[in-house]
Amino acid sequence: MHSVGICGSDVHYWQHGRTGDFIVKKPMVLGHEASGTVIKVGSSVTHLKPGDRVAIEPGAPRDIDEFCKIGRYNLSPTIFFCATPPDDGNLCRYYAHNASFCYKLPDNITFEEGALIEPLSVGIHACRRGGVTLGSKVLICGAGPIGLVCLLVAKTMGAAQVVITDLSTSRLEKAKEIGADFTIQIKKETPKDMACMVQGLLNCMPDITMECSGAEASIQTGIYATRSGGTLVLVGLGPEMVHVPIVNAAVREVDIKGIFRYCNTWPMAIAMLASKRVDVKPLVTHRFPLEKALEAFETTKKGLGVKVILKCDPSDQNP
Repeated sequence: MHSVGICGSDVHYWQHGRTGDFIVKKPMVLGHEASGTVIKVGSSVTHLKPGDRVAIEPGAPRDIDEFCKIGRYNLSPTIFFCATPPDDGNLCRYYAHNASFCYKLPDNITFEEGALIEPLSVGIHACRRGGVTLGSKVLICGAGPIGLVCLLVAKTMGAAQVVITDLSTSRLEKAKEIGADFTIQIKKETPKDMACMVQGLLNCMPDITMECSGAEASIQTGIYATRSGGTLVLVGLGPEMVHVPIVNAAVREVDIKGIFRYCNTWPMAIAMLASKRVDVKPLVTHRFPLEKALEAFETTKKGLGVKVILKCDPSDQNP
């Protein structure tokens, strides 16, 4: 392994022993945003060889079930997924993975970019589910790592204007740096007030809203803000039960869609990075050697910076 990013779910498992219904019952290796170098392959592997640099898709289906057959393998209930109980992750020196879900990296993509294909894939899947296309007006609620990759992908897919909201000024500054047209710092506004502010900036209601925080008030904002006939994509995961203005969404035919991880995104993400149409490098704000993993996790827990990367190869600490 070379580079492994720390995700919010890793911190949840570390701090609370669970994320939603996934509960840690025995010691588990964390990490699922990863890239590395192949050192050995199985006898039937033909597309990879030792020395190849690869990005790892952490979810590999165990069964060819109904979801695999329709191309939505992320929904398979028996899927293997790195660092999701009881499956170990790849925050380690050496790791074995299903070769079909290891993707060779072109020479012009760094290991860190390869690791960031995982969060970038969440953005791709969210934008696909939302139907982002040329000329779309988009609202993104939450400017954390996932909100920022949604921003990058939305702009690349042709969104004409993107508004992004957050509590943090530093995260909104990063959003502006990587292409947001408008930013709104949330203070004490009501969800309806926020919706009006978004409409004022765009001179219309957004076609698509991607809610990336999981916060109840933010989901409410997403419903009120999205234009009639538009789509709200629920990307962030918060409490199991939330109070939302569902009738407002129903009578205005606002479609509410969920996403669960991603599927069929790695080839697109690699093509986007190789073409230099998308630049994820500004998202990396902190780097630590594997020996300082605890310090790296503390940094993520405190919300410092954007993306923290752990370097697992002691002989190569480069990006």
